[in-house]
Amino acid sequence: LDEPTCPFGPSPPAKAPHASQKSKKTKALCKRSRDQMIIDAGQKHFGAVVCKSCGMIYTAASPEDEAQHIQYHERFLEALRYVGWKKERIVAEFWDGKIVLILPSDPKYAIKKAEDVREIVDNELGFKQVLLSCPAKAKIYLFVSSEKMIVGCLVAEQIKQAFRVLSESGAVPSPPDPEDLQQQQQRAWRCSTDPEPAICGISRIWVLGPWRRKGIARRMVDVVRSTFMYGCYLSTEEIAFSDPTPDGKSFATKYCQTPNFLVYNFISNN
Repeated sequence: LDEPTCPFGPSPPAKAPHASQKSKKTKALCKRSRDQMIIDAGQKHFGAVVCKSCGMIYTAASPEDEAQHIQYHERFLEALRYVGWKKERIVAEFWDGKIVLILPSDPKYAIKKAEDVREIVDNELGFKQVLLSCPAKAKIYLFVSSEKMIVGCLVAEQIKQAFRVLSESGAVPSPPDPEDLQQQQQRAWRCSTDPEPAICGISRIWVLGPWRRKGIARRMVDVVRSTFMYGCYLSTEEIAFSDPTPDGKSFATKYCQTPNFLVYNFISNN
């Protein structure tokens, strides 16, 4: 049957404007899809993700990256897992863990565990291709948590001299601003050329990410000062830090209660 004619004459289709809007949206989506490399399927995270435990950076939406992260994460945790041994040298005990000292004369399995942990520490601190100046005299302190995981490491060695960090010229003491303090930590700093006598050099100090801000680094340095030299408690003027990172510089400043703490170059140290 013929459709009834409209008394007001022929009119354009009612859905034409909507069709034009739809075509514009389709073009926009097509243009956006060229730039989008990851499909949105309801994932919680996109792009680069940093693992809080092992520190690896990977792409959350990439199956290959996630598989590599799982493999690296398991190796990382295996290296930090502490089984313990009969003749372990416990130098301090706390409510949340203990500190174990490993000497070069210890059994091979203890030295192997210390080397595995030190490799992780060197990777995070940027000392990947730097060896200890004198491994036969280095003392390694491991902070073992109550869950039998190594969450802190400190490498100490005997030194004879160190150099004092110099304050910036024209610096006016004022209440520290968080932003200014962060800029000062990342800025290059100078140290004196006049050597001062020192006894203990802290070559490396590291704490696992989730365990930071719990006083582990401070407790490890306290134990080093009381056990490094038999029958003697070292002062902050007798210990030095090796080329500290910005976080290490902040820690040394707070621990020694002065920005003019002692440093030494562990690479050229004899």
